[in-house]
Amino acid sequence: MQTVETLNEGLKRAYRITIPSSEIDARVDGELKKVAPQIRMPGFRPGKVPANLVRKMHGPALQQEALNTAVQEGVQQLLTEQKLRPAMQPAVELEEGGPGQDAVVRVELETLPDVPEPQIEGLTLERLTVEPTDAEVDEALERMAQGQKSYDPAPEGHEAATGDLVVIDYVGKVAGKAFEGGTGDAMRVELGSGRLIPGFEDQLVGVKAGDERTLNVTFPDDYPAENLKGKDATFDVKVTEVQLPREGGVDDEFAKAMGLESLEQLRGLLKGQIEQELNGLTRTHMKRKLLDRLAESHSFEVPPSMVEAEFSQIWQQLEHEASHEEDPAAALAEIEAEREDYRAIAERRVRLGLLLSEIGTRNNVQVNQNEMNQLIMQAAQQYRPEDRQRFVEYVRNEPMAAAQLRAPLFEDKVVDFLFSKAEVTDRAVSREELQAEIESTETGTGGHVHGPDCNHDHDHDHDHAEGKPKKKAAKKAKSAEAAPSEEAPAAEAPAAEAPAAEDKPAKKPRAKKAAPAEDAAPAAEVSADEGAAEAKPAKKSRAKKA
Repeated sequence: MQTVETLNEGLKRAYRITIPSSEIDARVDGELKKVAPQIRMPGFRPGKVPANLVRKMHGPALQQEALNTAVQEGVQQLLTEQKLRPAMQPAVELEEGGPGQDAVVRVELETLPDVPEPQIEGLTLERLTVEPTDAEVDEALERMAQGQKSYDPAPEGHEAATGDLVVIDYVGKVAGKAFEGGTGDAMRVELGSGRLIPGFEDQLVGVKAGDERTLNVTFPDDYPAENLKGKDATFDVKVTEVQLPREGGVDDEFAKAMGLESLEQLRGLLKGQIEQELNGLTRTHMKRKLLDRLAESHSFEVPPSMVEAEFSQIWQQLEHEASHEEDPAAALAEIEAEREDYRAIAERRVRLGLLLSEIGTRNNVQVNQNEMNQLIMQAAQQYRPEDRQRFVEYVRNEPMAAAQLRAPLFEDKVVDFLFSKAEVTDRAVSREELQAEIESTETGTGGHVHGPDCNHDHDHDHDHAEGKPKKKAAKKAKSAEAAPSEEAPAAEAPAAEAPAAEDKPAKKPRAKKAAPAEDAAPAAEVSADEGAAEAKPAKKSRAKKA
C-alpha cells in the first residue's frame, strides 16, 4: 500500500492511498478457496464445481467484498502509521478501482487538537449550601398525604360535598350529538380538585348515589381536542357512588401504613430526600462555575466538523421547541437572529469536552468495569425484556456505543477530581437564592464528553432541553455556555451508532392510560394518577444565556 499526503492545513488532513490490484486479487482467491467446497451445482458432485465456474458465479461479489475490506484495513493502517486521532469518522472515497486495477482511495479527516496542559492548579470555588427547613418537610408530608388519600362509601342519601369522591357514568354531547371520546363509565371525580373543565365538578356538588343530571359546560379555548375547543356541551351523568375521604392525620399511624415505625422516621426520610435534592442543586451551581473557570483559562483550536455536529444537535432541538410555541414563526425568527450565539455555544462545548477528557486522561480518571456494567444494565431497562440481552451484547461488542454510555460518568468523575483539587469555600444561602444563582448561570449543556475510547462519531443524539439560552434572555452567550451533558441522562442509549434496524432491540412503547382529557372529554388537566404524565408531557424550557 502506498500513501501520499495531499493536505496538511491546521487540523485538516487528506491522503491518497493506492492498494495494488494484486493484493485485492489475492484476497478474492483466498475467499474462493473457502467457498468452493460449499458450492453445489447441477451435474457436479458437492465441492467439485470447477474453479472457473465458481469465480464466474461469485467473483463479482467477492471482488467487491475484498475491495471494501482492503480499503477499511488501509484506512486503519493509515491512522496507525501517521498516528492520527480523527475528530470524526474519516471521509473515504474510491477514486479509481475495478477488476484488475489498483484501488486509489482518497481519505479526508480532521484530527483532534493537541490540547495544551490543563491549568488546574489554584482553582477556587464557592459552594452554596442550603439546609432543608421544617416547612419543606411539612409540605412534603402534605403532598404524600394527598397522594395516599383514601375513601369510604358514604351513608345512603348523603349529598356529595367538596372533597368527596363521586363515581359517575357519563355521555358528552355537542349540539345534541354524542362526540367521540365523550362517553365513559366509573370515572372517579374528586369534587373541588379542579382537574376537570370549569363548572363540571361544581355541578356535581349535592348529588346522591343514583342521581341523574345533565351538566352544561363550555370547553376552554385551549382544550387539546380541536373539535371541542370553545364549544358548549352537555354531559348526561349518572352517579353510581359517593365516597367520603377517610379521616386520619399525618401521624404515627400514617407512617406505619407506609411501612415505617413512626412519623419521626418518615420525617427523617423526607428530610434526607430534600437534602439530596439540594445537594444536587449545589453541585450543579459548582459545576457551572468550574466550567466557566476552565473556559476562561483555556483556548485552543477545535475541529470545525465537531463544532458543526454539536451545533446541528442544538439547532434541531431549538427548531423543534420553536415549532411548539404559540407563534412558531416568531420563535424561529428569534432563534435565527441568535444563530451565531448558538454556534459559539457549540464551539465552547466541544472545547470543554476535549479539555475534560485531557484532564481525565492525564490524571488517570477511569470508569471501572463494575461501573460500566451498571451503566449498561441501566440503559437496557428502556428496552423490552426480551430485547435487553441483545442490547447488552451490542454495547459490549461496539466500542463507540460503550464510549457513549461511559461519557457522562467519566465527565462526572473528572469534575469530582477537579473539585478535590480546588480550594472550596462554603456559603449558606436559601433555596431561592441558590436557584436564582443557577438561573443566572444557566448554560448550554447536554454536549458530548470526548473521553477515553471515544471514536468521536458525533452523529448521535443529545438531550439539549436545557442546553441553550432561554427565550427573552440576555443576548451575550460567549462566556457562560457550559460544557457537556450537565443535565444529560447518565445512561443515554446510542442513536446513530446503534445496530441496524433489523438488529436493534425495539424500544417498548409506553402504554397510554385512558384519561378523561383524551378519552372522557370533561377533563381539562388530569392528575398524575389519572395518566397525565403520559397524556401531556411537560414543556421544556430553554436555558438562559448569561
